[in-house]
Amino acid sequence: MVLLTVGAVMFGVITAVALVLEKLGPGERVSFIFTALLFLGVLAILSRPKVVADETGVTVVNLTRTRRLEWAEILRVNLRPGDPWVFLDLSDGSSLPVLGIQPGIAKAHAIRDARALRALAESRGTGTEG
Repeated sequence: MVLLTVGAVMFGVITAVALVLEKLGPGERVSFIFTALLFLGVLAILSRPKVVADETGVTVVNLTRTRRLEWAEILRVNLRPGDPWVFLDLSDGSSLPVLGIQPGIAKAHAIRDARALRALAESRGTGTEG
């Protein structure tokens, strides 16, 4: 919500400036508004990441992709020191980044969320401790 609010405010301010400045031509006004839309779009993409767990599995929403996983597909939930976000080790041998849990600013909150996701994976699927 914070990123979307900041994006909307930035869009409003830049658009208002484009419309208020009398020395700008039509092309320059359009470029101001296009730039404001570009900023809003980037912030909207950055606001997407989240993790939603339910009885049957987990939905991981990253910047441009959403992936639904059954609990049995998740072997391990990892958040090692220095990791930028949680990683899921999957039964197909791949690893999936989970951008919705990042320790950058709220480290304690991210660790708590990673532990909760790990506990769910272990109790509902084939997860192993890691």
